Order: sequence, then C-alpha cells, then structure tokens
Amino acid sequence: MTVTGHGTDEVRALRALRDERSSVRLSAALAIGSTPDPRFVGPLVERCAVEPEFLVRDMLTWALTRHPVADTLPVLLGEVRSERPQARSQALHTLSKVGDPRAWPAITRALLTDGDEEVARAAWRTAVVLVPEGEEAALATVLVTQLGRGGQETQLSLSRALIGLGSAMVPALDIARRSTDPDVRAHALATERLRSDPDTGFAFALEEAKRVVALGGARGNSEGVS
Repeated sequence: MTVTGHGTDEVRALRALRDERSSVRLSAALAIGSTPDPRFVGPLVERCAVEPEFLVRDMLTWALTRHPVADTLPVLLGEVRSERPQARSQALHTLSKVGDPRAWPAITRALLTDGDEEVARAAWRTAVVLVPEGEEAALATVLVTQLGRGGQETQLSLSRALIGLGSAMVPALDIARRSTDPDVRAHALATERLRSDPDTGFAFALEEAKRVVALGGARGNSEGVS
C-alpha cells in the first residue's frame, strides 16, 4: 500500500487501519510510517487505544515515531490521561520510544501506581527512560511502593525498572527489604540479587528470596514500606 496522505489514498489508508484483517492493518501502519503526514497522527493514536494485536500496535508506535515530535507529543500527552487503560499504556509505550524529556511531567505517581498492570508497567519503563538527572532517587521511592505487586512478569518489569535507575535506587530498596510485608521483602531481595548478578534467572532469584524471608531473614527493624 502506498500512502500519499491526500484524497482517496488518505481515506483508503484510514479505512485500512480499521480493517478486520490484522495483516491489512499492519500494512497500513507500515505505509503511513513510511510516508509521515501530520494528519495521520490522531488516527494512529486512536487506533493504538483499541488495536488487539501486539504486532500491529508495535507498528503503530513505529509509525508515530516517524512523525515529528512537535506533532505527536501533544496528542500522546493527552492520551496518557485517557479513561481507557490500553490508550494510557500505548501512549506511555510510544513516549518511551520518542524519548522526549518534555514528557517527564506527565509521568505522574497516579500512572506509576495505576491499577491496571499494563499501564503501570508501561509507566515504569517510560519513567526510567525520561527521568531527569538527579530525580532518580525520588522515582525509586515511588517505584518501591509497588514491590510485591502482581505476578512474576509484572514483578520482573518493576525490578528491571529499579535496576535501570542504578545506585540511586539503593536507599529505597534497602528500606523495602525491611518491610513488614513478606512479599515486598522477597521482591526487594530478588531485585538486589538480579542487580548484583544479571545472569541470575528472576524466577530462581525470587524463589530463593521467598525462602530467605520465610526463614526470617533480610529484615532489620520494623521500619519500611508495606
């Protein structure tokens, strides 16, 4: 498909983004990204909010990154406040790929602690990309409040985000290791193990941490997060 962004071709491309066949939607996103036009930014972002196929969503994000930041950033910043979880998560994901530091103020505590796990995970990844120098410790303080949350995949995402902050996250993680919540303590220990030995499998690190916590280890005083 060739997209010129004008007349019939534009209408055809927009219609293709809504086609029942994922292969057609994928081709449409590829074509739009290959010939960027600001008129496609809104439809691309809107499609991100409802697109069921991961590969198509990924192509939609790529297409958006091909457009000038001046065109995409305002729309994406509006989308992170959407009531639709997928809209928020995909907008955050796209912002992480765009990497423009002006998006940092939009990464609020509400997003970092969003009730939807996909949104929260996207917010964690994006925050680590966008966090300004000197703000890493403050971000870590918020992120550790999410330790122990969700299943193993979600916990691994959070651990990677914390590790991505480098040594700035150590004080917050140390406090988490003294939490009254055993799940938080175990997740904190597993994160520290992964940080010190990146080749360690997270599943192994987490199970080992749970055993340590069950035996009463890795807790100093009662101070900590829960």
